[in-house]
Amino acid sequence: MRSTILGLSVTSVVFSGAIFGFFYAWVCSTMWGLDRADPRVAIAAMQAMNASVRNAVFFPAFFLTPVVLGLTVAAAHFSGREAAAFWFCAAAAIYLVFGLMLTLMVNVPITRHWPRLPFLATSRRRGISGGTIRSDGRSGTR
Repeated sequence: MRSTILGLSVTSVVFSGAIFGFFYAWVCSTMWGLDRADPRVAIAAMQAMNASVRNAVFFPAFFLTPVVLGLTVAAAHFSGREAAAFWFCAAAAIYLVFGLMLTLMVNVPITRHWPRLPFLATSRRRGISGGTIRSDGRSGTR
């Protein structure tokens, strides 16, 4: 049982680190970069990134981290390691609430609503389509 708990603990830390690293990099680079772009460009880029992140590499870290943490909690609890079970349970709860649920219930619906924002509708009527970022770093239109 000791090797099972050790293996699950390491897997839990790796999965948690992977998703934390993803969120950290997303906030510290992607979001700050999008803040500097024209809103039409930023929205188009964000929607493209959201679509591209739905893949087999991202899936385990995003969706299976709480599962791995839960398995670790159960194994630690049933082997009498209550302190470890508590901390892995706390990690699972924090990720479920502030990572998974926040993303699925707040962030995803917001990004789905973006195409209906008034300033984008006005821009489309004027003939401005979703922007692209040119190789010189400036925004442009398609």
